[in-house]
Amino acid sequence: MDLNKDLILEHQPSDSKSSSLNSKIGLESVSTLSKSYTSSSSGTSTNAVSTLENKVKLKGAVGGFDPSSPPRPEDPPLLPGEHLQGGARDVTYLCPYSGPTRGFLSVTNYKLHFRSVDRDPPYILEVPLGVVSRVEKVGGQSSRGENSYGIEIFCKDMRNLRFGHKQENHSRRNVFEKLQQYAFPLSHKLPLFAFEYSETFPENGWTVYEVIAEFKRMGVPNDMWRLTKINDTYEICDSYPAIWAIPVTATEEDLRAVAAFRSRGRLPILSWIHPESQATLTRSSQPLVGVSGKRSRDDEKYIQLIMDANAQSHKMFICDARPSTNAIANKAKGGGYEAEEAYPNAEITFLDIHNIHVMRESLRKLKELCFPNIDEAKWLSGLESTYWLKHIKCILAAACRIVDKIEIHKTSVLVHCSDGWDRTAQLTSIAMLLLDPYYRTIKGFEVLIEKEWISFGHKFQLRVGHGDDNHSDADRSPVFLQFIDCVWQVMQQFPNAFEFNDYFLLTILDHLYSCRFGTFLFNCEKDRLAEQVKMKTVSLWSYTNCQLDLYKNPLYYSHQPQVLLPVASIRHIKLWRGLYSRWNPAMRPQEPVYQRTRELLALKEQLEKLAEDSRKELKSRMARSMNSPTRLSSPIHS
Repeated sequence: MDLNKDLILEHQPSDSKSSSLNSKIGLESVSTLSKSYTSSSSGTSTNAVSTLENKVKLKGAVGGFDPSSPPRPEDPPLLPGEHLQGGARDVTYLCPYSGPTRGFLSVTNYKLHFRSVDRDPPYILEVPLGVVSRVEKVGGQSSRGENSYGIEIFCKDMRNLRFGHKQENHSRRNVFEKLQQYAFPLSHKLPLFAFEYSETFPENGWTVYEVIAEFKRMGVPNDMWRLTKINDTYEICDSYPAIWAIPVTATEEDLRAVAAFRSRGRLPILSWIHPESQATLTRSSQPLVGVSGKRSRDDEKYIQLIMDANAQSHKMFICDARPSTNAIANKAKGGGYEAEEAYPNAEITFLDIHNIHVMRESLRKLKELCFPNIDEAKWLSGLESTYWLKHIKCILAAACRIVDKIEIHKTSVLVHCSDGWDRTAQLTSIAMLLLDPYYRTIKGFEVLIEKEWISFGHKFQLRVGHGDDNHSDADRSPVFLQFIDCVWQVMQQFPNAFEFNDYFLLTILDHLYSCRFGTFLFNCEKDRLAEQVKMKTVSLWSYTNCQLDLYKNPLYYSHQPQVLLPVASIRHIKLWRGLYSRWNPAMRPQEPVYQRTRELLALKEQLEKLAEDSRKELKSRMARSMNSPTRLSSPIHS
């Protein structure tokens, strides 16, 4: 495989690729797919965020041009609400794979856009500014080497970008200032792009998750569980949703007392209930035990109520996601874990998942390993030294233990970590994905994310750092990324069990960073309500649900077993090359996976129609044969 040749081809405009596929299967929208594949999974210069964007009229200007002048070839395509802010001519992009290329660099309030002038077809690079972690100047006035003077951009999606500027053009300062301003708008008292983006879609993604409807789907309320709006003003717990499912006999006083004994007021409430055994999955934060070993009769009583709601078992399984040493250490800070003497019918186990700081360092090492170049001689030892796959295995194994307790042992499970918004969200959401086939559909997966991550207060703003220039913030961590990775691992073991493909996961991750949609903005439901996110921004699900064919798995078979039990062994855990190595042409898949997927979907639809027509024809023939009179034997031939 000629990597340089392949790289050049991958950066050609996508229309030529789409036309060949259109001729194969006759689908009008296939060009969209081709753009999507070349912009995301294959490791090209543009990620999934720029899919379907080339329909908006160009406007504005770059580097001092008159905004009223007609659009030029170097101008980027713009989304509704996107505007050119600045740029420069004669900039060199230093691609680590295909070498330097010279062209126009543009900065909008949403993205960085580079278009080469020395290649045919032009090399195009598009990066949403929300992906940017930090921007640094390279070189100074004394720099003499070629391209030694410029800008380096460090990204959250496993790549870095470097641009060389000519000192005599005096273009670096303007570009640097515009990048700082619009990559980190909150640090410059500017709105996130999601509040300026104004594209409309046929479907309103904000209606995908409706909390009462989701509980009704699970059969709640029932004899043992009821819904309460006690937190509708977010007074009891400001990081929890407004509506909770709680044991039917729990009173308002019980809830307030238990919240006072749990970190951040995050008392145990229902996430999922088994449709047959009524075993439940609940989540909370750590109890405030402290070094003195404090107890709370209200908390103990409340845990007993959760246990009693499941008539199939007289025990409960409390999963503390942390290593035991961390849980013990938290006692010094006023936290801790449930003592078995205080909760006699509960079995407490530690799941050994490390904290956000360990995970952040692990991802940093993985990025160093995967980008820009891979040392073939030390690839396996280097991968092992990052511990990334070990962490993924730990999370998946812990979720499998939860599934085993609920499904096989019919025992209710309570999950918590320290504050209940990081490791807890990982475990409850993966366990629910394994337990309930609804969450393995496209819309069900969207509901799962809205419910277990967004409404339950995973701190996306802190963990991702949307619009914030404090790249060294200790609160940043790839918690949600690990969840998506675990989902991908399960998909590798059960390729027929998921309605969606891995491009759907890539799209979600790209927009986790992009700040184009309001879905992942802010830290909790209370903050989103205050910022009027649902009124002022577009949901990511509006975008995905208007092009579902892009994300469908042609191998999906809905009559799979209800419960999935993956093998959580390091022998089965793989590095997701389509994500972590997608910018490296030597690592990306050699065939266009999404193009093939679209062909398979079209073929599947044709075969299903043929099978249905055959069934109707057979049914019609049988009806005719039943209705025709029986022919009697002739006396001559008897």
